[in-house]
Amino acid sequence: MNHGNHWYGHAHILARYCGLDPARPPRIPGVVQHGWNVLDGYGPRQDFAEGWVKFVWSDVCRRRGWAMGRRGYHVIGAPWNYLLAMEPDPGDDAEREGTIWYPFHGWEFQEVTGDHLRLIDTIKEVEDGPVTVCLYWLEYRNEAVRALYEAAGFRVICHGLRGWKWRRTDPEFLYRQLAELRRHRRVASNRLSTAILYGVSAGCEPAVYGDPMVLQDANPIFGGVARLERLWAEMHGPSIDPATAREFTSRELGAPYLVSPEELLELFHWQLETT
Repeated sequence: MNHGNHWYGHAHILARYCGLDPARPPRIPGVVQHGWNVLDGYGPRQDFAEGWVKFVWSDVCRRRGWAMGRRGYHVIGAPWNYLLAMEPDPGDDAEREGTIWYPFHGWEFQEVTGDHLRLIDTIKEVEDGPVTVCLYWLEYRNEAVRALYEAAGFRVICHGLRGWKWRRTDPEFLYRQLAELRRHRRVASNRLSTAILYGVSAGCEPAVYGDPMVLQDANPIFGGVARLERLWAEMHGPSIDPATAREFTSRELGAPYLVSPEELLELFHWQLETT
Protein backbone atom coordinates (compact mmCIF):
# COMPACT_ATOMS: atom_id res chain seq x y z
CA MET A 1 0.00 0.00 0.00
CA ASN A 2 1.18 3.53 -0.74
CA HIS A 3 1.80 5.05 2.68
CA GLY A 4 -0.11 8.20 1.68
CA ASN A 5 -3.32 6.17 1.87
CA HIS A 6 -2.91 6.11 5.64
CA TRP A 7 -2.50 9.88 5.99
CA TYR A 8 -5.19 11.43 8.18
CA GLY A 9 -6.59 7.91 8.66
CA HIS A 10 -8.17 7.78 5.19
CA ALA A 11 -7.72 4.03 4.74
CA HIS A 12 -9.09 3.46 8.23
CA ILE A 13 -12.25 5.45 7.46
CA LEU A 14 -12.81 3.62 4.17
CA ALA A 15 -12.30 0.23 5.86
CA ARG A 16 -14.88 1.11 8.50
CA TYR A 17 -17.33 2.18 5.79
CA CYS A 18 -16.93 -1.22 4.15
CA GLY A 19 -17.58 -3.09 7.38
CA LEU A 20 -13.94 -4.03 7.97
CA ASP A 21 -11.76 -3.48 11.02
CA PRO A 22 -10.76 0.22 10.87
CA ALA A 23 -7.69 -0.51 12.96
CA ARG A 24 -6.33 -2.84 10.25
CA PRO A 25 -7.23 -1.44 6.83
CA PRO A 26 -6.27 -3.80 3.99
CA ARG A 27 -3.96 -2.79 1.18
CA ILE A 28 -5.45 -0.45 -1.44
CA PRO A 29 -4.29 -1.21 -5.01
CA GLY A 30 -3.66 2.41 -5.86
CA VAL A 31 -3.23 5.89 -4.43
CA VAL A 32 -6.11 7.69 -2.75
CA GLN A 33 -5.99 11.47 -3.13
CA HIS A 34 -5.22 12.85 0.32
CA GLY A 35 -5.83 16.58 -0.12
CA TRP A 36 -7.22 19.25 -2.42
CA ASN A 37 -5.08 21.23 -4.83
CA VAL A 38 -5.30 23.03 -8.17
CA LEU A 39 -3.93 20.02 -10.06
CA ASP A 40 -5.32 16.49 -10.04
CA GLY A 41 -5.09 16.12 -6.28
CA TYR A 42 -1.52 14.77 -6.39
CA GLY A 43 1.87 16.40 -6.45
CA PRO A 44 3.63 16.87 -9.81
CA ARG A 45 6.30 14.36 -8.76
CA GLN A 46 3.95 11.78 -7.25
CA ASP A 47 5.18 8.25 -7.97
CA PHE A 48 2.64 5.71 -9.25
CA ALA A 49 3.56 2.03 -9.40
CA GLU A 50 2.62 0.13 -12.56
CA GLY A 51 -1.06 -0.76 -12.49
CA TRP A 52 -1.97 1.45 -9.54
CA VAL A 53 -5.28 3.26 -9.85
CA LYS A 54 -5.52 6.96 -9.03
CA PHE A 55 -8.54 7.13 -6.73
CA VAL A 56 -9.46 10.81 -6.89
CA TRP A 57 -12.13 12.86 -5.20
CA SER A 58 -13.84 14.43 -8.18
CA ASP A 59 -14.30 14.37 -11.91
CA VAL A 60 -12.67 17.80 -11.89
CA CYS A 61 -9.46 16.15 -10.67
CA ARG A 62 -9.74 13.45 -13.32
CA ARG A 63 -10.06 16.05 -16.08
CA ARG A 64 -7.14 18.07 -14.75
CA GLY A 65 -5.06 14.90 -14.66
CA TRP A 66 -5.91 14.05 -18.25
CA ALA A 67 -4.85 17.56 -19.25
CA MET A 68 -1.48 16.80 -17.60
CA GLY A 69 -1.12 13.59 -19.62
CA ARG A 70 -1.94 11.22 -16.79
CA ARG A 71 -4.36 8.30 -17.04
CA GLY A 72 -5.81 5.56 -14.83
CA TYR A 73 -8.27 7.53 -12.70
CA HIS A 74 -11.34 6.37 -10.79
CA VAL A 75 -13.54 8.92 -9.07
CA ILE A 76 -14.80 7.87 -5.62
CA GLY A 77 -15.24 11.15 -3.75
CA ALA A 78 -13.18 12.28 -0.77
CA PRO A 79 -12.79 9.93 2.22
CA TRP A 80 -14.21 12.88 4.18
CA ASN A 81 -17.55 12.25 2.44
CA TYR A 82 -17.58 8.70 3.80
CA LEU A 83 -16.87 9.99 7.30
CA LEU A 84 -19.80 12.41 7.02
CA ALA A 85 -22.02 9.52 5.89
CA MET A 86 -21.07 7.53 8.99
CA GLU A 87 -21.15 10.50 11.39
CA PRO A 88 -24.33 12.45 10.50
CA ASP A 89 -24.73 16.01 11.73
CA PRO A 90 -26.62 16.04 15.07
CA GLY A 91 -28.27 19.28 13.94
CA ASP A 92 -27.37 21.45 16.95
CA ASP A 93 -26.41 24.53 14.90
CA ALA A 94 -27.75 26.79 17.64
CA GLU A 95 -24.74 25.82 19.75
CA ARG A 96 -22.16 26.87 17.11
CA GLU A 97 -20.01 29.83 18.07
CA GLY A 98 -17.00 31.70 16.73
CA THR A 99 -14.47 30.86 14.06
CA ILE A 100 -11.98 28.06 13.57
CA TRP A 101 -8.98 29.51 11.72
CA TYR A 102 -6.42 27.42 9.79
CA PRO A 103 -3.17 29.29 9.03
CA PHE A 104 -1.49 28.07 5.84
CA HIS A 105 1.16 25.52 6.86
CA GLY A 106 4.19 23.74 5.52
CA TRP A 107 5.03 20.07 5.87
CA GLU A 108 8.00 17.86 6.68
CA PHE A 109 10.04 18.97 3.65
CA GLN A 110 8.84 22.54 3.05
CA GLU A 111 8.47 25.34 5.57
CA VAL A 112 6.13 28.30 5.40
CA THR A 113 7.34 31.82 6.04
CA GLY A 114 5.14 34.79 6.81
CA ASP A 115 4.22 37.44 9.35
CA HIS A 116 2.13 35.72 12.01
CA LEU A 117 1.66 38.94 14.00
CA ARG A 118 0.28 40.68 10.91
CA LEU A 119 -2.08 37.76 10.35
CA ILE A 120 -3.21 37.90 13.97
CA ASP A 121 -4.03 41.61 13.61
CA THR A 122 -6.08 40.87 10.49
CA ILE A 123 -8.01 38.08 12.22
CA LYS A 124 -8.86 40.40 15.10
CA GLU A 125 -10.11 43.03 12.67
CA VAL A 126 -12.42 40.62 10.86
CA GLU A 127 -13.72 38.14 13.44
CA ASP A 128 -16.29 39.33 15.98
CA GLY A 129 -16.46 36.20 18.11
CA PRO A 130 -14.15 33.71 19.83
CA VAL A 131 -11.40 32.32 17.61
CA THR A 132 -9.86 28.85 17.65
CA VAL A 133 -6.59 28.62 15.73
CA CYS A 134 -5.75 25.13 14.46
CA LEU A 135 -2.07 24.67 13.68
CA TYR A 136 -0.45 21.86 11.72
CA TRP A 137 1.57 19.66 14.05
CA LEU A 138 4.89 21.18 12.96
CA GLU A 139 3.79 24.72 13.79
CA TYR A 140 2.02 23.52 16.91
CA ARG A 141 5.25 22.05 18.25
CA ASN A 142 7.05 25.30 17.45
CA GLU A 143 6.62 27.01 20.82
CA ALA A 144 7.46 30.45 19.40
CA VAL A 145 4.71 30.26 16.77
CA ARG A 146 2.13 28.74 19.10
CA ALA A 147 2.85 31.37 21.77
CA LEU A 148 2.00 34.20 19.36
CA TYR A 149 -1.53 32.93 18.84
CA GLU A 150 -2.00 32.09 22.51
CA ALA A 151 -0.84 35.57 23.52
CA ALA A 152 -3.46 37.02 21.17
CA GLY A 153 -6.13 35.36 23.26
CA PHE A 154 -6.99 32.64 20.77
CA ARG A 155 -7.69 29.06 21.69
CA VAL A 156 -4.90 27.06 19.98
CA ILE A 157 -5.33 23.40 19.01
CA CYS A 158 -3.93 20.72 16.71
CA HIS A 159 -5.99 17.93 15.16
CA GLY A 160 -3.12 15.45 15.45
CA LEU A 161 -0.38 13.84 13.39
CA ARG A 162 -0.81 13.10 9.69
CA GLY A 163 1.57 10.14 9.73
CA TRP A 164 4.55 9.20 7.56
CA LYS A 165 5.67 5.84 6.19
CA TRP A 166 2.93 4.04 8.15
CA ARG A 167 4.23 5.50 11.42
CA ARG A 168 2.53 7.91 13.80
CA THR A 169 -0.70 7.82 11.83
CA ASP A 170 -3.57 9.22 13.87
CA PRO A 171 -6.76 7.44 12.72
CA GLU A 172 -8.83 9.88 14.78
CA PHE A 173 -7.49 12.98 12.99
CA LEU A 174 -10.53 13.64 10.79
CA TYR A 175 -12.98 12.66 13.53
CA ARG A 176 -11.37 15.31 15.72
CA GLN A 177 -11.48 17.84 12.91
CA LEU A 178 -15.15 17.16 12.21
CA ALA A 179 -16.05 17.63 15.88
CA GLU A 180 -14.23 20.96 15.99
CA LEU A 181 -15.81 22.23 12.77
CA ARG A 182 -19.28 21.41 14.02
CA ARG A 183 -18.80 23.50 17.15
CA HIS A 184 -17.89 26.63 15.13
CA ARG A 185 -20.05 28.98 13.06
CA ARG A 186 -17.25 29.99 10.65
CA VAL A 187 -14.18 28.39 9.10
CA ALA A 188 -11.39 30.59 7.76
CA SER A 189 -7.88 30.41 6.35
CA ASN A 190 -5.37 32.56 4.49
CA ARG A 191 -5.38 30.05 1.60
CA LEU A 192 -8.18 28.30 -0.22
CA SER A 193 -7.52 24.79 1.05
CA THR A 194 -8.84 21.40 2.08
CA ALA A 195 -9.81 22.72 5.51
CA ILE A 196 -12.15 25.29 3.94
CA LEU A 197 -13.89 22.57 1.91
CA TYR A 198 -14.26 20.37 4.97
CA GLY A 199 -15.64 23.29 6.96
CA VAL A 200 -18.27 24.17 4.36
CA SER A 201 -19.40 20.53 4.10
CA ALA A 202 -19.69 20.46 7.91
CA GLY A 203 -21.99 23.48 7.90
CA CYS A 204 -19.58 26.37 8.53
CA GLU A 205 -19.65 29.77 6.85
CA PRO A 206 -16.31 30.11 4.97
CA ALA A 207 -13.80 32.95 4.66
CA VAL A 208 -10.41 33.18 2.94
CA TYR A 209 -8.40 36.30 3.72
CA GLY A 210 -5.14 37.58 5.22
CA ASP A 211 -1.44 37.28 4.39
CA PRO A 212 -1.27 34.05 2.29
CA MET A 213 2.34 33.41 3.40
CA VAL A 214 4.97 31.71 1.24
CA LEU A 215 5.84 28.03 0.89
CA GLN A 216 9.56 27.36 0.64
CA ASP A 217 10.63 26.23 -2.87
CA ALA A 218 7.01 26.04 -4.04
CA ASN A 219 6.66 24.26 -7.36
CA PRO A 220 5.67 26.86 -10.00
CA ILE A 221 3.22 24.40 -11.62
CA PHE A 222 0.77 25.16 -8.80
CA GLY A 223 0.67 28.82 -9.82
CA GLY A 224 0.73 30.19 -6.27
CA VAL A 225 -1.91 32.43 -4.72
CA ALA A 226 -2.42 34.33 -7.97
CA ARG A 227 -3.77 31.22 -9.68
CA LEU A 228 -6.09 30.39 -6.79
CA GLU A 229 -7.55 33.89 -6.81
CA ARG A 230 -7.83 33.96 -10.60
CA LEU A 231 -9.65 30.62 -10.87
CA TRP A 232 -11.87 30.98 -7.81
CA ALA A 233 -12.22 34.67 -7.02
CA GLU A 234 -15.68 33.97 -5.59
CA MET A 235 -14.10 31.77 -2.90
CA HIS A 236 -11.97 34.58 -1.46
CA GLY A 237 -12.85 37.29 1.02
CA PRO A 238 -13.92 37.80 4.67
CA SER A 239 -17.44 36.78 3.64
CA ILE A 240 -18.30 34.25 0.93
CA ASP A 241 -21.74 33.53 -0.50
CA PRO A 242 -22.90 30.29 1.23
CA ALA A 243 -24.64 28.86 -1.85
CA THR A 244 -21.57 29.47 -4.00
CA ALA A 245 -19.37 27.85 -1.37
CA ARG A 246 -21.60 24.78 -1.09
CA GLU A 247 -21.66 24.29 -4.86
CA PHE A 248 -17.87 24.63 -5.12
CA THR A 249 -17.33 22.28 -2.18
CA SER A 250 -19.68 19.59 -3.47
CA ARG A 251 -17.93 19.63 -6.84
CA GLU A 252 -14.36 19.59 -5.51
CA LEU A 253 -14.99 16.99 -2.79
CA GLY A 254 -16.88 14.83 -5.27
CA ALA A 255 -19.96 14.47 -3.07
CA PRO A 256 -22.08 12.99 -5.91
CA TYR A 257 -19.50 10.22 -6.46
CA LEU A 258 -19.73 8.52 -3.07
CA VAL A 259 -20.08 4.80 -3.78
CA SER A 260 -21.71 1.99 -1.84
CA PRO A 261 -19.71 -0.25 0.51
CA GLU A 262 -20.18 -3.11 -1.96
CA GLU A 263 -18.74 -1.12 -4.85
CA LEU A 264 -15.82 0.13 -2.77
CA LEU A 265 -15.01 -3.44 -1.70
CA GLU A 266 -14.87 -4.41 -5.36
CA LEU A 267 -12.81 -1.41 -6.43
CA PHE A 268 -10.21 -2.04 -3.71
CA HIS A 269 -10.29 -5.84 -4.11
CA TRP A 270 -11.23 -6.11 -0.45
CA GLN A 271 -13.19 -8.98 1.07
CA LEU A 272 -15.37 -9.03 4.14
CA GLU A 273 -13.97 -11.21 6.87
CA THR A 274 -15.95 -14.39 7.50
CA THR A 275 -16.00 -16.58 10.56
